Amino acid sequence: MQEKTSIQGSWASRWIFIMAATGSAVGLGNIWKFPYITGENGGGAFVLVYLVCILLVGIPIMMTEVFIGRRARKNPIHALEDVAEESETTRAWGLIGVMGMLSGVLIFSFYSVVAGWVLHYIKAMATGELAGATSEQAGAAFNALLADPMTLLGWHTLFTIMTIIVVARGVNKGLETATRIMMPALFVLLLVLFGYAMTTSGFSAGWHFMFDFDFSKITWDSVLVALGHSFFTLSLGMGTIMAYGSYMPKKASIGSTVLAIGALDTLVALVAGLCIFPIIFANGMDPAAGPGLMFISLPVAFGQMPGGQFFGFLFFVLVGVAAWTSAISLMEPTVAYLVERFKMGRWKASILLG
Repeated sequence: MQEKTSIQGSWASRWIFIMAATGSAVGLGNIWKFPYITGENGGGAFVLVYLVCILLVGIPIMMTEVFIGRRARKNPIHALEDVAEESETTRAWGLIGVMGMLSGVLIFSFYSVVAGWVLHYIKAMATGELAGATSEQAGAAFNALLADPMTLLGWHTLFTIMTIIVVARGVNKGLETATRIMMPALFVLLLVLFGYAMTTSGFSAGWHFMFDFDFSKITWDSVLVALGHSFFTLSLGMGTIMAYGSYMPKKASIGSTVLAIGALDTLVALVAGLCIFPIIFANGMDPAAGPGLMFISLPVAFGQMPGGQFFGFLFFVLVGVAAWTSAISLMEPTVAYLVERFKMGRWKASILLG
């Protein structure tokens, strides 16, 4: 069979693909959700169950998506149709691609709103708006943000425009360039914040919260939570990995590449937890505060610690970068489809979808 090429272009190297796919996987779920569900479901015991789900279910599915994308060198809908045709079965398999891309668009529709909150908090931490705020004051500030539709719309629109610009510039000038800048920046920010967390009095408590083995907390619900998160965190079933796989270099090993993505994604999630929970415990706050932890408890904690305003600013920049890399991947499959199916330019397709 003659080797196909994608009209969108291809990643410059295997490591660029690993970084791009890791950027897709690392998002708001890693920074907040994974550490929280780990602490609530048995710590290290839950991490073990999660890793089993990643290895036995997530990695094989991810390898399959990459393989289909690289073989067809097309967007998810056309890739599934082509592979189905080669297998002499119905092209209706393309409907799976439609469902995946629709999921990505629906996820982006709320993801961009929460990312807008993050942009607002980057500005708030930079200007010291929450310096010295009590829990009540931080809660009132967050509720005031949610009650202000024009401010919400403004930040949401800014984040959407940021995402459109990267996707519209294409695989090499857009996605690849963004990956080369944002992923190293994300890792550096994460390490700086991890170093900061190690200096707090709550580091030991945070470590035990996440890694003490408590098998009594492992239930079937815990297993389902771990399984569900393994799909969400690896960006499976949304067309993203299939689209990114279509740009993957021909000679790159799919197995070792996907294992590297899974390992990096899990590592980021664990380190993020070790950045967040020591700060929470050092200030005597509730680690089970839900969504309010990031937007109420953490700003208060940073506001009470030496150098907290600077490190709080870095934290929200980290979250913003993670959200941006994920949002780019949510938009890419549908933009690729519009370009290939309707011969649109990438700028037109990206703006239309945005």
